[in-house]
Amino acid sequence: MSPKSLQRGNLSSPTMFLLLGFSSAYRAQVTLCLCFTLIYLVTVLGNLLIVILVWLDAHLHSPMYFFLGHLSFLDICYSSVTLPKILGDSFSPQKTISFVGCITQIYFFLCFGGSECMLLAAMAYDRYLAICHPLHYPVLMSKKMCHCLVAVSWLGGSFSSLIQAFLTARLPFCGSNMINHLFCELPFLLKASCSPNAPLNKAALYVLAGTIAMGSFLLTLVSYVHIIRAVLQKGAGMQRAFATCTSHLTVVSLFFGAGAIAYLVPHSGGSKEMDEVLALLYAVATPMLNPIIYSLRNSEVKGAVRKALRRGVLQMSAK
Repeated sequence: MSPKSLQRGNLSSPTMFLLLGFSSAYRAQVTLCLCFTLIYLVTVLGNLLIVILVWLDAHLHSPMYFFLGHLSFLDICYSSVTLPKILGDSFSPQKTISFVGCITQIYFFLCFGGSECMLLAAMAYDRYLAICHPLHYPVLMSKKMCHCLVAVSWLGGSFSSLIQAFLTARLPFCGSNMINHLFCELPFLLKASCSPNAPLNKAALYVLAGTIAMGSFLLTLVSYVHIIRAVLQKGAGMQRAFATCTSHLTVVSLFFGAGAIAYLVPHSGGSKEMDEVLALLYAVATPMLNPIIYSLRNSEVKGAVRKALRRGVLQMSAK
């Protein structure tokens, strides 16, 4: 039988309360809350700026920036699944969430995460076509193809997450309803289930997540192997074209690297703090850093930002 609500872990451990006292713990809570608020604002505003620039600036109306706009929108959704609830629980004595709310959070977290994996692979494929097949690029990467790749990314992430959320919602939960984590994440919810089918759900999780994550990573890797081979064969003339890949390559390394550390690298099962740090790394840090990376390393995005700022200053001066 599913519980009506689930209790989740705190942002700071009970040991901190005992050692530092209530006032020190309260200051720590306030500091953490302010940090998470700042991170969420930077994430939303930074990615929203990218979306607006891609929409308004004619120089960014190309397949590469079409995908970037969708990636930024995904990052806003991805961080919004967890951070607002974490902030809302910061000063609440009872860190609870309804069972339906928990399953919903799991669904959207897996949906946006899986969609981002596939979208990053689509962006790598776009760079492969642009660099290795420049003459046929306008035909191969048409507007219809761009929309199809984005649709496949969204549908793939939605379908796999729907299966996982459905299987998890049917599991019985008995005994303690405590989830020792910052938010509802599937492995931690499976630990709270007393069903003998929980291992089957865990296996299904890794099969579905592995198919999307590893498939996307392998497609990205193959694309960059061909890109690097073309750059090495054609020499200096291709280096400028390869420079358009550096931002995407940095984002890919950050996203897949953080996910691999969180799910594949063994760590102590009793280390709650390490689990939370790893969760924050891929669920919070990567959506915040993506617009910063593209703003700092992409000359066209920086040019669009400067143009928008000049336009804003001129409008203010005219008033």
